[in-house]
Amino acid sequence: MSEKEFLIYLDDKRENRYRYWHMWVQGEIIEFRIQYEAFIAGHWHPIVRYDSAHGRPHRDVLHPDSPETKEWYPGYRNADVVSIGQRDIAANWLTYRKGMKGRCVDERVLSSQVE
Repeated sequence: MSEKEFLIYLDDKRENRYRYWHMWVQGEIIEFRIQYEAFIAGHWHPIVRYDSAHGRPHRDVLHPDSPETKEWYPGYRNADVVSIGQRDIAANWLTYRKGMKGRCVDERVLSSQVE
C-alpha cells in the first residue's frame, strides 16, 4: 500500500489551492481526496471536494449557509473520478470562489466550514 499527497497553488497570490491525496494498492487507487480551498477573510476554506469517503466516489460542494451538495459517481472507478475532479477544479476554481464569496455575508458562517 502506498500513498501520494501534494498541494498545488492555482494563482500567483497563493490564495487558491487544491489538496491531493490518494492511496493505492497494486496500481489501483483505493481511496482519494481532492479538495479546492480558497483563502477568504483571513482563513482557508474548503469549497469543493472529490473523495471516496462512504465507500463510493463523489463530489461535495460546500455552502456557507446550507448543507453540502453531494453528487455521486455510480459505475465510475476511483481513478476516473480523480481525473474528473482535477480537471473540474483546474477549469472552474475561480467560479467556485466567486460563488462562495458572494454567499458569505457573515465570515463566521464561512469559518464554520473549515475542517
